Amino acid sequence: MLHEKWVHWVAFGFGSGTSPKAPGTMGSLAALLTLPVFGVLSWPLQLVWVLVTFMVGVWLCGRTATDLRVHDHPGIVWDEFVGIWIVFVAVPLTWPNIVLGFLLFRFFDVIKPWPIRWLDRKVKGGFGIMIDDVLAGVMAWFMLQGWLMTDWSARFF
Repeated sequence: MLHEKWVHWVAFGFGSGTSPKAPGTMGSLAALLTLPVFGVLSWPLQLVWVLVTFMVGVWLCGRTATDLRVHDHPGIVWDEFVGIWIVFVAVPLTWPNIVLGFLLFRFFDVIKPWPIRWLDRKVKGGFGIMIDDVLAGVMAWFMLQGWLMTDWSARFF
């Protein structure tokens, strides 16, 4: 039983997913607290971190959903942690970048454009819980990279 509680605690984003309002946003905000550690890794190690935490997340989220008997319970926010980490792979961690990356991730996670919405509806289990946030993170990463490559980013920040 203790083991299950530990798994649930991590899947619930170390408690951030227990927020009665906007647990996904709270999980994403909690994930931002890990960026100082994530940011000191080289980008190849950041990619390894994302891959490992994704694989662990498939198990964590799947196990928690099975135990709770609810697919993709709103409190399961480990997927938000991995999605946020994806957004910030090889990105300078300045305040403007963090704010923009967070907003872009939340936008894609909430709006769920194709193929995110399709995967969210069709793919079940731990992989299904994780994959929509992974794609939201990838889409946000591409948008953030595009922003960083323009002169506009230098003009505003």
